[in-house]
Amino acid sequence: EEVTHESLGGASVHAAKSGVVDGAFENDIEALVQMRRLIDFLPGSNREDPPVRTVYDSADRVEESLDSLIPPNPNSPYDMRELIEKVADEGDFFEISPKFGANILCGFGRIEGSTVGFVANQPMTLAGVLDIDASRKASRFVRFCDCFNIPVVTFVDVPGFMPGTKQEYGGLIKHGAKLLFAYAEATVPKVTVITRKAYGGAYDVMSSKHLRGDVNYAWPTAEIAVMGAKGAVEIIFRKDIGDEEKIAEHTKMYEDNFANPYVAARKGYIDDIIMPHSTRKRVAKALRSLQNKQLENPWKKHDNIPL
Repeated sequence: EEVTHESLGGASVHAAKSGVVDGAFENDIEALVQMRRLIDFLPGSNREDPPVRTVYDSADRVEESLDSLIPPNPNSPYDMRELIEKVADEGDFFEISPKFGANILCGFGRIEGSTVGFVANQPMTLAGVLDIDASRKASRFVRFCDCFNIPVVTFVDVPGFMPGTKQEYGGLIKHGAKLLFAYAEATVPKVTVITRKAYGGAYDVMSSKHLRGDVNYAWPTAEIAVMGAKGAVEIIFRKDIGDEEKIAEHTKMYEDNFANPYVAARKGYIDDIIMPHSTRKRVAKALRSLQNKQLENPWKKHDNIPL
Protein backbone atom coordinates (compact mmCIF):
# COMPACT_ATOMS: atom_id res chain seq x y z
CA GLU A 1 0.00 0.00 0.00
CA GLU A 2 1.11 3.53 -0.66
CA VAL A 3 0.19 5.31 2.55
CA THR A 4 1.75 7.84 4.92
CA HIS A 5 2.65 6.92 8.49
CA GLU A 6 0.01 9.35 9.79
CA SER A 7 -2.85 8.08 7.63
CA LEU A 8 -1.92 4.45 8.37
CA GLY A 9 -1.70 4.58 12.14
CA GLY A 10 -1.45 8.17 13.33
CA ALA A 11 -3.17 9.65 16.35
CA SER A 12 -6.03 11.13 14.34
CA VAL A 13 -6.73 7.79 12.60
CA HIS A 14 -6.90 5.83 15.86
CA ALA A 15 -8.90 8.54 17.64
CA ALA A 16 -11.52 8.95 14.91
CA LYS A 17 -11.63 5.81 12.74
CA SER A 18 -10.39 2.73 14.61
CA GLY A 19 -11.26 3.73 18.17
CA VAL A 20 -7.97 2.31 19.43
CA VAL A 21 -7.22 5.46 21.46
CA ASP A 22 -9.64 7.35 23.70
CA GLY A 23 -8.23 10.80 23.04
CA ALA A 24 -5.69 12.61 20.85
CA PHE A 25 -4.21 15.97 21.81
CA GLU A 26 -2.07 18.68 20.24
CA ASN A 27 0.96 18.15 22.51
CA ASP A 28 2.25 16.23 25.50
CA ILE A 29 1.36 18.98 28.01
CA GLU A 30 -2.30 18.95 26.98
CA ALA A 31 -2.32 15.13 27.03
CA LEU A 32 -0.88 15.03 30.57
CA VAL A 33 -3.33 17.67 31.82
CA GLN A 34 -6.27 15.70 30.41
CA MET A 35 -4.92 12.44 31.85
CA ARG A 36 -4.76 14.06 35.29
CA ARG A 37 -8.34 15.22 34.85
CA LEU A 38 -9.43 11.69 33.91
CA ILE A 39 -7.61 10.02 36.80
CA ASP A 40 -9.22 12.48 39.24
CA PHE A 41 -12.58 10.82 38.46
CA LEU A 42 -11.31 7.29 39.16
CA PRO A 43 -10.70 5.27 42.34
CA GLY A 44 -7.25 3.89 43.14
CA SER A 45 -8.43 0.34 42.40
CA ASN A 46 -11.56 -1.76 41.99
CA ARG A 47 -11.58 -2.32 45.77
CA GLU A 48 -12.16 1.38 46.46
CA ASP A 49 -15.13 3.64 45.92
CA PRO A 50 -14.78 6.47 43.40
CA PRO A 51 -13.50 9.70 44.96
CA VAL A 52 -15.99 12.26 46.29
CA ARG A 53 -15.14 15.93 45.70
CA THR A 54 -16.54 19.04 47.37
CA VAL A 55 -18.98 20.80 45.05
CA TYR A 56 -20.94 24.02 45.35
CA ASP A 57 -23.78 23.00 43.07
CA SER A 58 -27.16 22.18 44.60
CA ALA A 59 -28.59 18.75 43.79
CA ASP A 60 -32.01 20.42 43.62
CA ARG A 61 -30.95 22.85 40.92
CA VAL A 62 -33.75 23.33 38.39
CA GLU A 63 -32.87 23.91 34.72
CA GLU A 64 -35.89 25.56 33.07
CA SER A 65 -34.07 25.64 29.71
CA LEU A 66 -34.32 21.83 29.47
CA ASP A 67 -38.09 22.14 28.99
CA SER A 68 -37.41 23.54 25.53
CA LEU A 69 -34.43 21.31 24.64
CA ILE A 70 -36.52 18.91 22.51
CA PRO A 71 -37.54 20.58 19.20
CA PRO A 72 -41.24 20.50 18.21
CA ASN A 73 -40.32 18.60 15.02
CA PRO A 74 -39.53 14.98 16.01
CA ASN A 75 -36.98 14.74 13.18
CA SER A 76 -34.98 17.80 14.27
CA PRO A 77 -31.70 17.19 16.10
CA TYR A 78 -30.57 18.75 19.37
CA ASP A 79 -27.31 18.57 21.30
CA MET A 80 -27.46 15.88 24.00
CA ARG A 81 -24.20 17.24 25.42
CA GLU A 82 -26.18 20.23 26.68
CA LEU A 83 -28.38 17.92 28.78
CA ILE A 84 -25.37 16.12 30.28
CA GLU A 85 -23.63 19.39 31.16
CA LYS A 86 -26.78 20.77 32.78
CA VAL A 87 -27.26 17.63 34.87
CA ALA A 88 -23.62 17.17 35.94
CA ASP A 89 -22.10 19.13 38.83
CA GLU A 90 -20.94 22.56 37.68
CA GLY A 91 -21.30 21.55 34.01
CA ASP A 92 -18.14 19.43 34.19
CA PHE A 93 -18.16 16.59 31.64
CA PHE A 94 -15.02 14.72 30.58
CA GLU A 95 -15.81 13.01 27.28
CA ILE A 96 -14.15 9.77 26.20
CA SER A 97 -13.45 9.16 22.48
CA PRO A 98 -15.30 12.27 21.24
CA LYS A 99 -14.37 11.69 17.58
CA PHE A 100 -15.02 7.94 17.41
CA GLY A 101 -18.64 6.76 17.27
CA ALA A 102 -19.84 10.35 17.70
CA ASN A 103 -23.48 9.20 17.60
CA ILE A 104 -23.06 8.12 21.23
CA LEU A 105 -21.57 10.20 24.03
CA CYS A 106 -19.56 8.57 26.82
CA GLY A 107 -17.73 10.31 29.62
CA PHE A 108 -17.35 11.08 33.29
CA GLY A 109 -18.97 13.73 35.43
CA ARG A 110 -20.07 14.14 39.02
CA ILE A 111 -23.40 14.33 40.78
CA GLU A 112 -23.33 15.53 44.40
CA GLY A 113 -19.55 15.26 44.21
CA SER A 114 -19.50 11.54 43.33
CA THR A 115 -18.22 10.22 40.00
CA VAL A 116 -20.78 8.92 37.52
CA GLY A 117 -20.41 7.63 33.97
CA PHE A 118 -22.68 9.22 31.38
CA VAL A 119 -23.82 7.37 28.26
CA ALA A 120 -26.12 9.20 25.85
CA ASN A 121 -27.31 8.94 22.26
CA GLN A 122 -26.32 12.04 20.28
CA PRO A 123 -29.08 13.13 17.83
CA MET A 124 -26.65 15.61 16.22
CA THR A 125 -24.77 12.70 14.58
CA LEU A 126 -26.63 10.11 12.45
CA ALA A 127 -29.80 10.96 14.44
CA GLY A 128 -28.33 9.09 17.44
CA VAL A 129 -28.69 5.69 15.76
CA LEU A 130 -26.69 2.74 17.15
CA ASP A 131 -24.07 1.37 14.77
CA ILE A 132 -21.01 -0.85 15.18
CA ASP A 133 -18.68 1.92 16.36
CA ALA A 134 -21.17 3.37 18.85
CA SER A 135 -21.96 -0.09 20.26
CA ARG A 136 -18.28 -0.95 20.74
CA LYS A 137 -17.49 2.39 22.30
CA ALA A 138 -20.41 2.38 24.75
CA SER A 139 -20.07 -1.27 25.77
CA ARG A 140 -16.38 -0.78 26.58
CA PHE A 141 -17.26 2.31 28.64
CA VAL A 142 -20.10 0.63 30.57
CA ARG A 143 -17.85 -2.32 31.44
CA PHE A 144 -15.11 0.09 32.55
CA CYS A 145 -17.57 1.86 34.88
CA ASP A 146 -18.73 -1.49 36.25
CA CYS A 147 -15.11 -2.54 36.87
CA PHE A 148 -14.50 0.47 39.11
CA ASN A 149 -17.87 0.75 40.90
CA ILE A 150 -18.93 3.89 38.99
CA PRO A 151 -22.72 4.35 38.61
CA VAL A 152 -24.00 4.71 35.04
CA VAL A 153 -26.49 7.39 34.00
CA THR A 154 -27.97 6.83 30.52
CA PHE A 155 -29.85 9.37 28.40
CA VAL A 156 -31.82 7.73 25.61
CA ASP A 157 -32.93 9.14 22.26
CA VAL A 158 -32.41 6.26 19.86
CA PRO A 159 -34.37 5.55 16.65
CA GLY A 160 -32.92 2.05 16.28
CA PHE A 161 -29.90 0.22 14.89
CA MET A 162 -28.24 1.42 11.70
CA PRO A 163 -29.60 -0.48 8.67
CA GLY A 164 -27.56 -1.41 5.60
CA THR A 165 -25.26 -4.05 4.15
CA LYS A 166 -22.08 -2.42 5.46
CA GLN A 167 -23.31 -2.70 9.05
CA GLU A 168 -24.75 -6.19 8.63
CA TYR A 169 -21.62 -7.55 6.95
CA GLY A 170 -19.56 -5.96 9.72
CA GLY A 171 -21.49 -7.93 12.35
CA LEU A 172 -23.74 -5.24 13.81
CA ILE A 173 -25.82 -7.89 15.60
CA LYS A 174 -22.78 -9.21 17.48
CA HIS A 175 -21.41 -5.73 18.24
CA GLY A 176 -24.83 -4.52 19.36
CA ALA A 177 -25.02 -7.55 21.64
CA LYS A 178 -21.86 -6.33 23.39
CA LEU A 179 -23.70 -3.26 24.62
CA LEU A 180 -26.69 -5.33 25.69
CA PHE A 181 -24.34 -7.72 27.51
CA ALA A 182 -22.46 -4.88 29.21
CA TYR A 183 -25.60 -3.28 30.62
CA ALA A 184 -27.14 -6.61 31.65
CA GLU A 185 -23.97 -7.70 33.42
CA ALA A 186 -23.28 -4.40 35.22
CA THR A 187 -24.07 -4.50 38.94
CA VAL A 188 -23.45 -0.80 39.64
CA PRO A 189 -26.40 1.61 40.06
CA LYS A 190 -28.05 2.29 36.68
CA VAL A 191 -30.31 5.29 36.15
CA THR A 192 -31.93 5.87 32.74
CA VAL A 193 -33.79 8.86 31.31
CA ILE A 194 -35.62 8.56 27.97
CA THR A 195 -35.87 12.01 26.42
CA ARG A 196 -37.47 11.35 23.02
CA LYS A 197 -37.30 8.27 20.76
CA ALA A 198 -36.74 4.80 22.21
CA TYR A 199 -37.57 2.33 19.45
CA GLY A 200 -37.37 -1.44 19.16
CA GLY A 201 -34.29 -3.40 20.10
CA ALA A 202 -32.27 -0.22 20.55
CA TYR A 203 -34.63 0.78 23.38
CA ASP A 204 -33.96 -2.56 25.09
CA VAL A 205 -30.20 -2.23 24.72
CA MET A 206 -29.99 1.27 26.25
CA SER A 207 -30.20 0.29 29.93
CA SER A 208 -33.90 -0.54 29.93
CA LYS A 209 -35.78 -2.09 32.84
CA HIS A 210 -35.41 -5.43 31.04
CA LEU A 211 -31.61 -5.20 31.51
CA ARG A 212 -31.90 -4.66 35.27
CA GLY A 213 -32.07 -0.88 35.06
CA ASP A 214 -32.63 0.33 38.64
CA VAL A 215 -34.49 3.59 38.07
CA ASN A 216 -35.93 4.39 34.64
CA TYR A 217 -37.45 7.79 33.96
CA ALA A 218 -39.04 9.28 30.86
CA TRP A 219 -39.77 12.84 29.80
CA PRO A 220 -43.34 13.57 28.61
CA THR A 221 -41.89 13.81 25.07
CA ALA A 222 -40.67 10.19 25.17
CA GLU A 223 -41.88 7.74 22.52
CA ILE A 224 -41.41 4.12 23.59
CA ALA A 225 -42.51 1.84 20.79
CA VAL A 226 -41.43 -0.84 18.33
CA MET A 227 -40.87 1.83 15.68
CA GLY A 228 -42.03 5.27 14.59
CA ALA A 229 -45.72 5.82 13.89
CA LYS A 230 -45.29 6.33 10.13
CA GLY A 231 -43.25 3.13 9.63
CA ALA A 232 -45.56 1.07 11.82
CA VAL A 233 -48.73 2.27 10.09
CA GLU A 234 -47.30 1.50 6.63
CA ILE A 235 -46.75 -2.11 7.76
CA ILE A 236 -49.90 -2.70 9.82
CA PHE A 237 -52.26 -0.91 7.43
CA ARG A 238 -50.47 -1.52 4.15
CA LYS A 239 -53.83 -2.09 2.41
CA ASP A 240 -54.69 1.58 3.05
CA ILE A 241 -51.51 3.00 1.52
CA GLY A 242 -52.58 5.58 -1.04
CA ASP A 243 -55.57 6.73 1.01
CA GLU A 244 -53.97 9.71 2.78
CA GLU A 245 -56.96 10.38 5.00
CA LYS A 246 -57.03 6.83 6.38
CA ILE A 247 -53.24 6.72 6.82
CA ALA A 248 -53.37 10.02 8.75
CA GLU A 249 -56.15 8.58 10.93
CA HIS A 250 -54.17 5.39 11.64
CA THR A 251 -51.01 7.41 12.36
CA LYS A 252 -52.88 9.57 14.88
CA MET A 253 -54.30 6.43 16.53
CA TYR A 254 -50.82 4.84 16.75
CA GLU A 255 -49.29 8.01 18.20
CA ASP A 256 -52.04 8.33 20.82
CA ASN A 257 -51.77 4.69 21.87
CA PHE A 258 -48.04 4.00 21.62
CA ALA A 259 -45.91 7.08 20.92
CA ASN A 260 -45.86 8.19 24.54
CA PRO A 261 -44.33 7.00 27.83
CA TYR A 262 -47.62 6.22 29.58
CA VAL A 263 -48.16 2.72 28.18
CA ALA A 264 -44.64 1.70 29.28
CA ALA A 265 -45.26 3.31 32.70
CA ARG A 266 -48.48 1.32 33.15
CA LYS A 267 -46.58 -1.89 32.42
CA GLY A 268 -43.88 -0.98 34.96
CA TYR A 269 -41.07 -0.44 32.44
CA ILE A 270 -40.84 3.24 33.46
CA ASP A 271 -40.73 4.20 37.14
CA ASP A 272 -41.88 7.79 36.67
CA ILE A 273 -42.53 10.43 34.04
CA ILE A 274 -40.56 13.53 34.99
CA MET A 275 -40.39 17.10 33.77
CA PRO A 276 -37.15 17.91 31.92
CA HIS A 277 -36.29 20.81 34.26
CA SER A 278 -36.19 18.47 37.27
CA THR A 279 -33.90 15.87 35.65
CA ARG A 280 -30.84 16.70 37.79
CA LYS A 281 -32.85 16.58 40.99
CA ARG A 282 -34.48 13.25 40.16
CA VAL A 283 -31.25 11.61 38.94
CA ALA A 284 -29.42 12.77 42.08
CA LYS A 285 -32.21 11.42 44.29
CA ALA A 286 -32.17 8.07 42.47
CA LEU A 287 -28.38 7.74 42.83
CA ARG A 288 -28.65 8.62 46.53
CA SER A 289 -31.20 5.84 47.07
CA LEU A 290 -28.93 3.37 45.22
CA GLN A 291 -25.79 4.26 47.15
CA ASN A 292 -25.74 0.97 49.06
CA LYS A 293 -26.90 -1.24 46.20
CA GLN A 294 -25.63 -4.80 46.60
CA LEU A 295 -25.94 -7.13 43.62
CA GLU A 296 -23.80 -10.10 42.64
CA ASN A 297 -23.95 -12.05 39.42
CA PRO A 298 -24.01 -15.87 39.61
CA TRP A 299 -20.52 -17.35 39.94
CA LYS A 300 -18.83 -18.52 36.75
CA LYS A 301 -15.31 -19.07 35.56
CA HIS A 302 -15.71 -16.02 33.32
CA ASP A 303 -18.47 -14.57 31.22
CA ASN A 304 -18.68 -15.13 27.49
CA ILE A 305 -19.18 -11.65 26.05
CA PRO A 306 -19.88 -11.68 22.28
CA LEU A 307 -16.41 -10.60 21.20
